[in-house]
Amino acid sequence: MRDAGRESHVSREARAARLPARSEWPTWALLIVTYGAWGWATTAGAGLHLGLAALITIVCGALHSSLTHEALHGHPTRWAWVNATLVFPALSVAVPYLRFKDTHLAHHQDACLTDPYDDPETNFRDPAIWARMSKVQQAVCLINNTLLGRMVLGPLLGQVAFMAADWRLIRGGDRRVLLGWLLHIPAVAVVLAWMIWLAAMPMWLFAVCVYGSLALLKIRTFLEHRAHEKARARTVIVEDRGPLALLFLNNNLHAVHHMHPRVAWYQLPALYRRHKARFQRCNDSYIYRSYAEIFRHYSWRAKDPVAHPLWQRDP
Repeated sequence: MRDAGRESHVSREARAARLPARSEWPTWALLIVTYGAWGWATTAGAGLHLGLAALITIVCGALHSSLTHEALHGHPTRWAWVNATLVFPALSVAVPYLRFKDTHLAHHQDACLTDPYDDPETNFRDPAIWARMSKVQQAVCLINNTLLGRMVLGPLLGQVAFMAADWRLIRGGDRRVLLGWLLHIPAVAVVLAWMIWLAAMPMWLFAVCVYGSLALLKIRTFLEHRAHEKARARTVIVEDRGPLALLFLNNNLHAVHHMHPRVAWYQLPALYRRHKARFQRCNDSYIYRSYAEIFRHYSWRAKDPVAHPLWQRDP
């Protein structure tokens, strides 16, 4: 009961910390900067220096994905349709907004975190499925479980698996999934029209930039969740305060976000500082000091097995 009281207190603190939607100027400012920088990089910037333009385009694509995550959690306005409109142009191309929203909110069911079937964002596999894979498939999955492997192979493997799963759902008659992909067509069309008619960046380089943006995001998702008997201890805290923390909009404080998903990105660090010991106790000290530490430990080796170490099929 004491722990429940403490968490309730943290919840009240989180609610009190939230600014009214109309005051969310950091998110508004970042939206303007992201679209402006992306637009400049793909046009005038590409004419000046392709390498610099590509780097800015990659960063803006990843940042737009982070802003999309904020939008589906209710920022910067109280109206869901406005938030969706603000991130409508699919700068990262790959994932439809409605599909991201549905799968991500399903992922926030903490009791299902890391479940090979019920968590849409897990990288763990059913041990029985893993045992039936060919040696080549297992080798690819093992490489994908290193950080550098996740960055190089992860965008492709994840996109293929995601689209294959959605295609099965559409063939099975899931109209919500179909709607998500149909709405994605104009969102991608806006970006492609810009690239064809206005941009100076070659289309092949833009494709590389899209892949690069997805690779950057794999740094954040690499170890966000671990297999643990307690659901509250499955979500990481990375105490990084550098450029990657900004790029991920403080979602490196992932346990804090999972406990308070409605708190805006720019308020998460202060919330974490005020209740640091409680958050760390709650997630059983699943903590890293920085992304540099994560690169040192896991660039070339896997943190987790591919097969879920604790998962068992219900009888």
